[in-house]
Amino acid sequence: MKRTSAVVLILSLIGICPNFSQSQDPNLSDWILPYNGKDLTGWSYKTGKPFEGLAESSDGRYTAKGDTIVVNDGKGIRQLWTTAQYSGDMEIRVEFRAEVNADSGFFVRGPQLQVRDYLVAGPYKTLKKYKAQDWNQIVVVIKDNVAHCTCNGEILEAKLKVPASGGIGLEADHGKMEYRNLKIRKLP
Repeated sequence: MKRTSAVVLILSLIGICPNFSQSQDPNLSDWILPYNGKDLTGWSYKTGKPFEGLAESSDGRYTAKGDTIVVNDGKGIRQLWTTAQYSGDMEIRVEFRAEVNADSGFFVRGPQLQVRDYLVAGPYKTLKKYKAQDWNQIVVVIKDNVAHCTCNGEILEAKLKVPASGGIGLEADHGKMEYRNLKIRKLP
């Protein structure tokens, strides 16, 4: 384990660095896990207090349920953001499952990548590997502030421009969405 990873792990275990948890799995030793698998610690709305130790957002639009952050249906658009900021070249992975016609978004340091029931709600209606109402994986690779985004290996956005730093966000628009296995790692 790298020294930096060991320090982050120790600090998160003793509660000094609660916004990050590091996996014990050696295959994931270089990954930062912004969601701790039990509550919304490390997440907040753009305005208001962080949801430290809470299993649900103040308005009920987001719920921590085991290894999953659930985006609950409701009125109006709400965005949940990591309290941590990320910069530099990196890889981000997340799995999502959308109910029929669900509409959400995944924010990459600011810009939004549409995450939906793609075959019904678009904009990526021609995806061949998208699994409706099942788990799908988005991979975002950022190099020099340009993100290459795929879903199950198919290109969503080839050159999404992103700022030098920013948080990771989830959007609640309509329909139920679920996100799990969100992980981030720095690239050399």
